[in-house]
Amino acid sequence: MKIKFIGAAREVTGSKHLITTDSGKKILLDCGMFQGKGLETDSMNRDLMFDPSVIDHLILTHAHIDHAGLIPYMYKLGFRGSVVCSNATRDLCAIMLADSAFIQEHDTITFNKRRAKKGLPLVTPIYTQADATACMTHFIGVPNEMKFRIDENITVKFTNTGHMLGGGVANFQIIENGQIKRIAYTGDIGRPFDRILATPQPFPQADILITESTYGDRLHHETLVAEEELLNVVVDTCLNKGGKLIIPAFSVGRTQEVVYTLNNFFNQGRLPKVDIFVDSPLAVNATTVFRMHPECFNKNFLQVMETDTDPFGFNSLFYITRVEDSKKLNDHKKPCVIISASGMMEAGRVKHHLANNISDPKNTILIVGYCAPTTLGARIGRGDKEVSIYGIVHEVKAEVKKIESFSGHGDYKEMIDFLSCQDKSALEKTFIVHGEYETQKKYVSTLMNEGYKNIEIPAKGQEYEI
Repeated sequence: MKIKFIGAAREVTGSKHLITTDSGKKILLDCGMFQGKGLETDSMNRDLMFDPSVIDHLILTHAHIDHAGLIPYMYKLGFRGSVVCSNATRDLCAIMLADSAFIQEHDTITFNKRRAKKGLPLVTPIYTQADATACMTHFIGVPNEMKFRIDENITVKFTNTGHMLGGGVANFQIIENGQIKRIAYTGDIGRPFDRILATPQPFPQADILITESTYGDRLHHETLVAEEELLNVVVDTCLNKGGKLIIPAFSVGRTQEVVYTLNNFFNQGRLPKVDIFVDSPLAVNATTVFRMHPECFNKNFLQVMETDTDPFGFNSLFYITRVEDSKKLNDHKKPCVIISASGMMEAGRVKHHLANNISDPKNTILIVGYCAPTTLGARIGRGDKEVSIYGIVHEVKAEVKKIESFSGHGDYKEMIDFLSCQDKSALEKTFIVHGEYETQKKYVSTLMNEGYKNIEIPAKGQEYEI
């Protein structure tokens, strides 16, 4: 059989890898959007590099848009196969793909107004909310640790990665010519001590390993240190400076972690008396999905739920869904905390909050997760003095802080610990994906020092016989 690396190859977003068996069966691993490359992103997303109508099965490791975001586009172009994933991933995709479609439709309207003024041809969204709804009929939810028989020659089992709700390693067994080939695709690897989610679990031995490398060149700070840093930023911004704290955070995962941490400080009486707004309809819906899947939680979080019936809510926390209420935050004069998507600051309501607050030195922009190098979040994070938001240049006068330990990606030591369940001598080949190339090269060096051999960093479009 062959595997072709189409996305997240020597870069971080757009995960998609295509397996073609000797019998002609086509299995796609994830189908994510490319993010954060401006106008180039649109053309990259529209060129899938394969015909969706011939894909038999799509195996989805988790619901983040850079892994799942192009499934409605596949459907629009004729995909009618099955999408196999965990139950929680299916439930999250139902809201996340619809939200992605809504953002595209809305952004297209805004974009076309500017194009019309310049006499340029109008553009259409990659897919619509109708496409996002229709593709969900092809999803098959599978409990973790259950071996699912796709057909007479292919089985898959998901094992928890701890990266996000429902995230899992896709463990395949594919029979060809009477021989079993074991393939493990980790998707994204989480932290060993997540605040909410269960600890990543060991996964079955593989012959072929495909694994991520986002933080392959760095280590995280300790969790408790990060939580105290968050409290310090709230106190410094809202009490000492009297400003607004803007926290760009992914609606699924990071938002719930930040809210849960603030909830604990509230229960301890340590949180300042300031209003905290979660301004994201998707975050509101995602929090509801979280409540539906206690099987994904760790023991500590379940114990907290025994005494705190709602760890995602407290008196000074307000969830905002209506556009009108979101706009009112522009006129909110009191110090406050605004948590809003997206985490890389490339789309969603957070861009409006940045536009309205980034030039005031009393305010703080707090980055709590990974931002791909070409995104607005990365430009702000590396200290650019001016940034363009919706085509308007803004001076960056607000203080910019980072607490990357809230990221859902494990650092290189945590990833290596996660992979330690594998017998290195039994691995025929290891493919490193989902990482910037320089980071990947450093990670490969570290893996080789740990005894791993036959490691490849595939380039985009590169195909291998496995």
